[in-house]
Amino acid sequence: MSTQTAPDQRTGQHGFSIDEWFVVALARTIRDRETVFHGFGSPCAQVAMHLARRTHARDMLLVEGATYALNPDPRFIPPTGNEYVLQQGALYRMRFEEFFDAAVRGDVDRMFLSGVQIDPWGNTNVTAVGPIGAPKVKLGGGGGGCNLSATVRHLSLWTTRHRSGRALVPECDFVTDMGHRTRDGDRTALGFTGGGPQWLVTELGVFDYDAEGHARLRQLFPDVTLDEVEARTTFELRVAGDLRTVPPPGAAELAALRGIDPLGVRRSEFGEEELRRRFHPGTGAACAC
Repeated sequence: MSTQTAPDQRTGQHGFSIDEWFVVALARTIRDRETVFHGFGSPCAQVAMHLARRTHARDMLLVEGATYALNPDPRFIPPTGNEYVLQQGALYRMRFEEFFDAAVRGDVDRMFLSGVQIDPWGNTNVTAVGPIGAPKVKLGGGGGGCNLSATVRHLSLWTTRHRSGRALVPECDFVTDMGHRTRDGDRTALGFTGGGPQWLVTELGVFDYDAEGHARLRQLFPDVTLDEVEARTTFELRVAGDLRTVPPPGAAELAALRGIDPLGVRRSEFGEEELRRRFHPGTGAACAC
């Protein structure tokens, strides 16, 4: 981890923080020309989508999570997801049922999902922790994410609580949103048409999913060791043979990120300890998708 603050000649800034690097990594999971959606209460995913549209994915179709506005052009990302600014400049505002119909047809290419629990197959839980009949914690639920996760072409997952040791678990207490397989079978057996999780970004590293649909560590942040990731991942940790460092953000990505999120709403997903992680500026990075 870097603690020095020498000015960066490429960005004119004093390095960058983990929340910035994390959102850049999340944005890179988006491919140009995709139709992309995020759900309620998703600051990091929301900022990542607007960042991608201002950098490497200028021809993507962005669907705002609370308003279903298509390609809005807000001056900034507000603290809550249903403010009018998120409709400004939009091409169109879809009706709820229009969007779900589009997902069933296979017209939505990517959706962002998170959860208090994520298992090795990419199933997520935002319903309850503990026995479903007598849970320790009741959560808000999926809000339609279960239906969408079955038919959207690709899923990008994220969590900023990997280090807690309670986020990446062997089995979700409740499967809210479908990954690659559950106890009832895989997507093919269940008749689901969506492709399932493709990427998982955490504050420790970046995972993809292998041929079996199991999470596989592909990249580490430079202040994190493989032993740390293994200790905080309570399912079998599979590691890519070419494990690398997460490519650092480039000047254009940092400038676009700071421009669209001047209030730092992305930071609300991180604990104070994580927000103290700062890094030296490095070289630019190509899209990781």
